[in-house]
Amino acid sequence: MSGPSGRAVGFVGLGQMGTPMVSRLVDAGVTVRAYDASPEAREAFAAAVPGATVVGSASETADGAEAVLLCLPNSAIVESVVAELDAARVIVDMSSSEPLRTRALAASLADTGRVLVDAPVSGGVSGARAGTLAVMVGGADDVVADLEPLLAAMGRPRHVGPVGAGHALKALNNLMSAAHLVASSEAVLVGEEFGLDPAVMLEVVNGSSGRSGSTENKWPNHILPGTYGAGFGIGLLVKDIHIALDLAASTSVPTRHAAATVALWDEALAELGPTADHTEIARWLRERKGTP
Repeated sequence: MSGPSGRAVGFVGLGQMGTPMVSRLVDAGVTVRAYDASPEAREAFAAAVPGATVVGSASETADGAEAVLLCLPNSAIVESVVAELDAARVIVDMSSSEPLRTRALAASLADTGRVLVDAPVSGGVSGARAGTLAVMVGGADDVVADLEPLLAAMGRPRHVGPVGAGHALKALNNLMSAAHLVASSEAVLVGEEFGLDPAVMLEVVNGSSGRSGSTENKWPNHILPGTYGAGFGIGLLVKDIHIALDLAASTSVPTRHAAATVALWDEALAELGPTADHTEIARWLRERKGTP
């Protein structure tokens, strides 16, 4: 298994996550041919990551690349881009896609001798910049082993199962994160109403059993300061938790708590809009005090 330096990949999707992920690859010595459907995104990317080559189409990213990595909004867009990647023998979907559609896409690619690996990430924009993303990888053992040094340039890859497993775990992770944020926000707001200092509450909770990513990161860094800038829009989060709920529906596991969580986030999305940072749900809950 070779390290990342000297290897070549394509990368499609140069948004808030894709741009710093490519930057980490370039810093590790990887040659990257990059593309985004948005001319503005391509221009901003070229200024931010001068070490990568910006090309004019998704298909061009496969030229000379051992794999093409995708960081796109949803399964439908992934499928449309994959249709342009006839020359790509290995495609790595790092988007938050639907696991059942991922399995179907992998099967159709296998019929043409190509391989799909799913490797969604968690850790937000800050994790992408720092190269500390959790990378949840689904695919065949030998393919994943060969890709691991490339993925390690962006974070901490973990092989979690066959193709589709990464996307399933990512959706379930985001469902848990969404539930934690609602629960912690409601608890902090109750304490605040009772007269407790939210900062003191968080300090104590973070040394106790109620701690979570929401109390350790989102509340102290984005909600208490009133910046609401975690870098992940409500629209994308709601998409992910609906994927998790759909996955649950394909099993025999009852998910009443998950359904209630998703319904509350649907309400927040309708009022705040898809581009609002997901941490703004705490502000939204505060403004709803006294609402049945």
